[in-house]
Amino acid sequence: MLGERVLFLDGEALVIDKPEGLPVDPPRAGGLSLDNHLSSLTFGFRRWPVAVHRLDRDTSGCLLLSRNPKAHARFQQAFEAGRVGKRYVAVLDGLPQGTEGTIDLPLGKVSTAEAGWRMTRDPRGKAARTDWRVLAIRDGRSLVEFRPATGRTHQIRVHALEGLGTPVTGDPVYGSAHPGGMMLHAIALTVPREGKADVTAEAPWPGRFAALGFDQPA
Repeated sequence: MLGERVLFLDGEALVIDKPEGLPVDPPRAGGLSLDNHLSSLTFGFRRWPVAVHRLDRDTSGCLLLSRNPKAHARFQQAFEAGRVGKRYVAVLDGLPQGTEGTIDLPLGKVSTAEAGWRMTRDPRGKAARTDWRVLAIRDGRSLVEFRPATGRTHQIRVHALEGLGTPVTGDPVYGSAHPGGMMLHAIALTVPREGKADVTAEAPWPGRFAALGFDQPA
């Protein structure tokens, strides 16, 4: 039950720890999505909450939902203005060169009938920038923290592959599938609000990371 995965709740905002494997939007092919759980996330309100941003189906962690239309508009403006703090952690299938840096790599969409669509480096695409640093190394894999300054589709996944030279472990599009799933987790979110305390949330450390030997850094 998503009602047991609430990380933040007040009259304007709700942040949940979205499980890996649950899409935010209803899949074209059918199946369950976040929409199927909204009725259990009202917490005394008649209106169902609305997702303010998106996480990929196989990305877990902090997902912000608004509880009224005015708050939704303000939150969207904060995302569009780049005022939202987002922190992700990922396990990569290799070791980046160096220990930290900034990936500045504009992204665009490409599509083929055979492989479908994906995002890739495109000098004419939308600007995308991500700060990163290595947190740990184990058995040829690395645990990396990502702080995206922009919010492009698949940004961290493409920046890991094309910016650092190694894909996210378990990424079915930009890497190779893993029985434990895709190792990308939105661990923290901060949304500023005028006249009110920030919306702040931190998600629990995912068990699938621990199964690969990566415990939460102290």
